[in-house]
Amino acid sequence: MHRYRPLFLLVAIAFTVYSCLVVAEHGYFGFLEVASREPWALQMLIDLSIALLLVSSWIAVDARRRQRAAWPWLVGTLLLGSIAPLWYLALRRPQ
Repeated sequence: MHRYRPLFLLVAIAFTVYSCLVVAEHGYFGFLEVASREPWALQMLIDLSIALLLVSSWIAVDARRRQRAAWPWLVGTLLLGSIAPLWYLALRRPQ
């Protein structure tokens, strides 16, 4: 997994920058406006929420196995979505 670290880092940086630009233009809760009027947007929001729940459970198990604190990444996932798991993968040390 550590051989993909540069890729995870590149994606984490690019997506974080893009997300910051979108939030600056449309606000932190701008996605809720779109999801409330477009069924596909709501479906994608629900799908993303389920996927992030699954990723969060993996982060909790992986961090515990590595004797690391999982809570910063879980809180980050709750507040920032997939940005936090991307950074978890980018900064995760090989065993």
